[in-house]
Amino acid sequence: MVAAPGINVTKVETSKLQGMALENLPFGRYFTDHMLEADYENGEWKNVEIKPYQPLLLEPSTAALHYGQAIFEGIKAYKGADGNAYIFRPFDNFKRFNISAERMCMPPVPEEIFMEGMRKLIELDKNWIPSLGEHSLYIRPFMFSSDPVIGVKPSESYKFMILLSPTGPYYAAPMKIYVEEKYTRAAPGGVGFAKNAGNYGGSMLATAMAKKQGYDQVLWTDAFEHKYLQEVGTMNVFFIIGNKAVTPSLEDGTILAGVTRDSAIVVLKEMGLEVVETKISIDELIDAHKSGQLHEVFGTGTAATISMIKELRYKDYVMHFDTDKSAVALELKTRLNAIRDGIAPDTHGWMYKI
Repeated sequence: MVAAPGINVTKVETSKLQGMALENLPFGRYFTDHMLEADYENGEWKNVEIKPYQPLLLEPSTAALHYGQAIFEGIKAYKGADGNAYIFRPFDNFKRFNISAERMCMPPVPEEIFMEGMRKLIELDKNWIPSLGEHSLYIRPFMFSSDPVIGVKPSESYKFMILLSPTGPYYAAPMKIYVEEKYTRAAPGGVGFAKNAGNYGGSMLATAMAKKQGYDQVLWTDAFEHKYLQEVGTMNVFFIIGNKAVTPSLEDGTILAGVTRDSAIVVLKEMGLEVVETKISIDELIDAHKSGQLHEVFGTGTAATISMIKELRYKDYVMHFDTDKSAVALELKTRLNAIRDGIAPDTHGWMYKI
């Protein structure tokens, strides 16, 4: 692969930001003035540009629409206490993006396009970063196969893009979760560890059915016994059992290696908790609840950050949690927010300054 070309920039004449309020924004509904776009053709990346946000012109035969060769990432930028813009752990998302690309038989995106393109794009639209607490600029890099050909094979051409979206909290209130025991999100040998579009498309029916029963999301279980716990919707999950923080292991390749998950593990250890990454069954969880040892359940994710769970249901057994007393999750959220907002020192080098 040849070196990535330079990034051309075309600015909007008038910003959409004028007259737009950045508080109380729904997730993923509004987008900034500019976007990044690049093409992979004949074995090299070309046409790398930042330009005004606009629709795409695609052939009806575009391969991604038929065969699902599409991956994405979720990253956030924050306005620090010093007034500068910072991205939270973008190099980790860059690495994971190319892990997903490899699994989906797609070309890797060079660092100079992914990272430098993201930096330039945010520098251009940094005024879109909200200053309010629990608000941020959501960054969506994605890539899809763009061959105008119908045929089950890896595409020869791809399009890589980055969009920016100012947003408020993803889950504003504590959630009710239904433990899924019929449908499957991922199995060993599959693509559960990759952030590909199909993982999310395949999750929607089970989620919709749970919502009809008054639940917000599902807690996925393994494909064979529907016994071992995996992810909650778009998040990794943690259980505070006794004085330990227990989270499902990544070992089987069925769970996304969340950047927020990894950050939470680091901070939980700093808080003095033992963190255990292991296979945990719903039976073990129920036993811990019945014995009074299961104190808290919460999710972690880029969009969701730290999300409290107030109810967990498996069959007819319902577990309730007082999220106002979820001391571990609340402290974890406070510490992570302090690092992201520039209030606490960034001792881990997580914040990338624009």
